[in-house]
Amino acid sequence: MRATRQAAPALAGGATPVSALRGVGASVAEKLAARGLATVQDLWLHLPLRYEDRTRLTPIRDLRAGMPAQVEGTVEAVERGFRYRPVLRVAVGDGSRATLVLRFFHFRAAQVAQFRPGVRLRCFGTPRPGQHGLEIVHPNYRVLGEDEAAALGDSLDPVYPAIEGVGPATLRRLIGQALDLLPDAAALELLPASLPGLAGLPGLRESLLALHRPPPDADLAALAAGTHPAQRRLALEELLAHHLSLRRQRLAQQQLSARALDGPGKLARRLQQGLPFKLTGAQQRVFAQVRADLALPVPMQRLVQGDVGSGKTVVAALAATLAVERGCQVALAAPTELLAEQHLANLRTWLEPLGIRVAWLAGKVTGKARAAALAEVASGTAQVVVGTHALMQEGVAFHDLALVIVDEQHRFGVQQRLALRDKGPAHGHVPHQLVMTATPIPRTLAMTAYADLDVSAIDELPPGRTPVQTVAVSAERRPELVERIRAACAESRQAYWVCTLIEEQEDDGKPGQGMRLQAQAAERTFEQLSQQLPGVRVGLVHGRMKASEKQATMRAFKDGALGLLVATTVIEVGVDVPNASLMIVENAERLGLAQLHQLRGRVGRGAAASSCVLLYQPPLSQMARQRLEVLRQTNDGFVIAEKDLELRGPGELLGTRQTGLAAFRIADLARDAGLLPQVHAAADRLLAQAPELADRVVARWVGGATRYAAA
Repeated sequence: MRATRQAAPALAGGATPVSALRGVGASVAEKLAARGLATVQDLWLHLPLRYEDRTRLTPIRDLRAGMPAQVEGTVEAVERGFRYRPVLRVAVGDGSRATLVLRFFHFRAAQVAQFRPGVRLRCFGTPRPGQHGLEIVHPNYRVLGEDEAAALGDSLDPVYPAIEGVGPATLRRLIGQALDLLPDAAALELLPASLPGLAGLPGLRESLLALHRPPPDADLAALAAGTHPAQRRLALEELLAHHLSLRRQRLAQQQLSARALDGPGKLARRLQQGLPFKLTGAQQRVFAQVRADLALPVPMQRLVQGDVGSGKTVVAALAATLAVERGCQVALAAPTELLAEQHLANLRTWLEPLGIRVAWLAGKVTGKARAAALAEVASGTAQVVVGTHALMQEGVAFHDLALVIVDEQHRFGVQQRLALRDKGPAHGHVPHQLVMTATPIPRTLAMTAYADLDVSAIDELPPGRTPVQTVAVSAERRPELVERIRAACAESRQAYWVCTLIEEQEDDGKPGQGMRLQAQAAERTFEQLSQQLPGVRVGLVHGRMKASEKQATMRAFKDGALGLLVATTVIEVGVDVPNASLMIVENAERLGLAQLHQLRGRVGRGAAASSCVLLYQPPLSQMARQRLEVLRQTNDGFVIAEKDLELRGPGELLGTRQTGLAAFRIADLARDAGLLPQVHAAADRLLAQAPELADRVVARWVGGATRYAAA
């Protein structure tokens, strides 16, 4: 492979700061930078989420639910209502013997005055079934003059991911300016055409222009599915960049030194002998892998994945004994105080009988108690330290930290994880890292997203755990479920009721709007169930509550003071409540497989037979029906994770965002799994034959984030 062709500056024009563009002052530049858009090149790679076809008009009678379209018609009727909040309905007809309803939740009086019967409108949006035929919620629209013949668009309109404080029109204009600065193909291209996977795909310049400015005859179905050749070209380079970054990180990690924790393992044997249960074969296998890693003088980087309740914490406790046996310290960090407290209780039960001092360090540990805890950590008296983000703060100094255990790592910020890792090198060593996650990750995803980690799977549940019975039920049977909760609470058992966005509360794209609407849905459900279940103590948890309020409610539920907990999906990663044996997930068709499985893992933690009821709004789409069927058929998180990949349709918010894997601009690990063999082959060739090109590919897509890969 010859690298001389790339001698021209690869970023010619791309390294220009966005502040050099017309209309970008300090305020706009700051808002763009907050989304990682600092240079012109960042704008090139800020691709549209979707496209709107305003090149034609569709008769109202030909509209199809779920298919975006543009219509033109006359206002026939206007109605305002105040059911739960103000709502405005506008009926529009176009002479095609069909009526379309436009529905608004956010509107002004001046807007209402526009919609007089007889006024002509041009509207764009996605129709969906409503009470009186098809409707569009918050359409884009314009009022037309009486004889105005407005021109149709001559190309597809890109719709970009929203940026707070920067309007869509401004963003489109800035990206247009950035595209005008694209260098010629030879200067822009980094990858040799002979690289595996590139055959038959367009070049980078051609791909960027095709995606930002698609012609009217572009394959919209392929663009929506993410399978257009231009998308595959960019996805391949992005996957390659991330893979190279992680491979480089792994090589760098192997150059560091760590304390070899290669003792005889007497404490580990005593711990196993003292446990009230026998380790599963999977736990024994994974602990053997961890022990082999810890015995080496290079830092362990191992991810242990396993379903909720598979026994990851016991493996972590066994690993901790190996560090303590060599006179070193261990830190275990969990994302919430409740989860950290749960780990603390388990570790004290298991380790203190062995003479191991377990200390607690969280935000609510203050004053003299905090000073005492810090002194124990600094002196080495505290051998195992359990806590939250507080472990990573300045002022927390370890005597000799040799092992860092992070639970649900993706819930921590990158800088926080680095801060904890960096507390280890006092003696010239970096700590070993053991990362735990309850989100099973398909093998193809793990190969790419965790190329810097060794991955272990605890794929076996402890004996005695009864599988959760899962049923899918239409929302019409809601009253039956209320009675079922009443019966469960009368038998001193507990239940969850999980709320997702409801039909009338669509997210309108405003920052934080989705969380606010979910909170409103949960609050209303809380009020309804509190009235319907007068003898049951009902609690409420949602994402907009203060952390202290959420913690207090969750603690009350764990302690049995509440019979029913109404919550949004914030309980997805939560505490162990063995007495909770019933979960109802409302609008279950709106959630992905991985998230539904995580939620279901909140029940079935005790001896009582447990159930998960997936409450759905009919009619179900084929995709939603398949997802619910998979959950009914299996409780195996690894099977579900693989099915998740098979079933995942375009636009489904599964995969990386839910599991906390790397955030990609273009690539989708589920959709693009077929590219991974070529990505790995290309990485091998670049690292062997043109390492300087590998650096430039990483710089383009990952930038300064390479150090974060080890966090």
